[in-house]
Amino acid sequence: MADTVKGPAGYFPSIEKKYGRPIAEWKDLIRTSPLTKHMELVAWLKTEHGLGHGHANALVADTLAERK
Repeated sequence: MADTVKGPAGYFPSIEKKYGRPIAEWKDLIRTSPLTKHMELVAWLKTEHGLGHGHANALVADTLAERK
């Protein structure tokens, strides 16, 4: 049985399928945004790029975790 991806990355296949962009592209957008706070980035992805809350939250959480 294959291991199931847990955490924010578990959303990545559905994000790519629904919005038609690779995860690397979304992460680049987040990294280059002048915004730095988690919820500011989530709100920005929702309003400017049309992502749902769960998808935006997963992308931001995973991207910001890379900084630590």
